Amino acid sequence: MVFILSTNIPENKIIKAALQTFYGIGPNVSARICAKLSIHETARVGSLTTAKVTDLTAELTKMDLENDLRRRLRDDLKRLRDIGSYRGRRHAQGLPVRGQITRSQISTARKLNKVERKG
Repeated sequence: MVFILSTNIPENKIIKAALQTFYGIGPNVSARICAKLSIHETARVGSLTTAKVTDLTAELTKMDLENDLRRRLRDDLKRLRDIGSYRGRRHAQGLPVRGQITRSQISTARKLNKVERKG
């Protein structure tokens, strides 16, 4: 197990997929991080040297990840609700926000547009 940003990552996992387990890192960002640190995308986490792991940890600490992004999303939604904008009211009611038609199929939108998003 390799310990990166208070997360244990199995040694047999591919580095690109391991980076995507962090909230806020998708396929493109993980590929960009691997290219920046000159790590092959299909390399395993266990094959990384200690220096590469520390470089990777330093690169990840520069980014807003996990709780910071969740807090920012929650604060943005709260700000929209507080100022009383159309989007804020739609979020508060749990209705579609981006102009979708609500006549027949809004059950999915009600599931996705909860007032407090869990992330």
